[in-house]
Amino acid sequence: MLSRVRVWLNRTYAENVFFMDQLRRNPSDRAVEIHATHGDPDSPVLAAADTADLEPEGLSPAAYVEYALDQCVRRGIDVFVPRLHQAAIVAHRAEFAAAGTALLAPTPEAVAVFEDKATAYEAVRSVGVPVPPWHRVRTADELVAAVEELEAAGHRACFKPAAGAGGVGFRVITRSPFSLAHLNGFPGPYVPLDLVVDALRRAEEPVDWLVMPRLEQPEVSVDCLTGPDNRVRLAVGRTKNGRRRGFTLDERWLAPARLIAEGFGLHHLSNIQFRMLGDRPVLLDVNTRPAGGLHQLSLCGVNVPWAAVRLALGEDPGVIEPPFLGQDYTVVSGPRPLMPAALPRQRMESADVVLPAVPVRAASAGEVLPL
Repeated sequence: MLSRVRVWLNRTYAENVFFMDQLRRNPSDRAVEIHATHGDPDSPVLAAADTADLEPEGLSPAAYVEYALDQCVRRGIDVFVPRLHQAAIVAHRAEFAAAGTALLAPTPEAVAVFEDKATAYEAVRSVGVPVPPWHRVRTADELVAAVEELEAAGHRACFKPAAGAGGVGFRVITRSPFSLAHLNGFPGPYVPLDLVVDALRRAEEPVDWLVMPRLEQPEVSVDCLTGPDNRVRLAVGRTKNGRRRGFTLDERWLAPARLIAEGFGLHHLSNIQFRMLGDRPVLLDVNTRPAGGLHQLSLCGVNVPWAAVRLALGEDPGVIEPPFLGQDYTVVSGPRPLMPAALPRQRMESADVVLPAVPVRAASAGEVLPL
């Protein structure tokens, strides 16, 4: 009988409760136990895990590596899926391997390239992948110059942090003066240029933004599973156009994604996003981690989280072709249980204390429904 697999996810996104569900429902029918850590006691991933800990706050990257190594040894972790402090962790891959833990994460070189969006755009452009025109700005004068150049070329300008994830800090520049139109309905991404310039001039420290054209839909996120031999085992595109979502195997999207994943050592799970600039796809972003929507590929008959864990354990799943492409769908919110307010629940192991899995309140997480 195969031994159980112990997987740890650190400070991950709420949507990865579905990643965890898929690991437990793996087609190998292998026992999987999941450890989760987070800084927020109300994260639904803590309630979804078999064992859970609150992470200490304020650790430096080096101190966090020591914390992570201790977690792996004490919890008997076979596969660690790091999100927080990924760069520091992958630099110590050999130490985790010596502790019996495989890292489900790319090479240190790949993480370094794609931590910074400007560096990433330069790198992928050098291998022939189209990127949008972009300007790195740190001051109000640089922002105005970049916006004027993009507008002169017929583009609407937007900006985002040079380092960041999840769309945090993304805004679209408008020349319209601030008015009640900006206060009607739900808050949106549009900000008047004069207000942004004024905020920058009053700021005590410079920003680090990329200014680029507002790219058009569809947005296509290509989920890739790549082996340590730099060969892609799976590549499937998830399309997004407004509320409607679907899947694609169109090589317009998959070919450049494979080129990036294989050429830059994006081992294990990565997510490579494209949007349209005029009539051609260009790179939007590269994530060196599993995408929050990865579980949606189950609508295509594949369990990608489990294939990735097998690959991390040295059990090569081979090339994975989805048996079909799922129908178009949309994403809705649904309730997930949270832990009691006092302590995370623990499995009954040695001196672990068992607490009831009592929902405290509902947490929103993305689920998929067909259109």
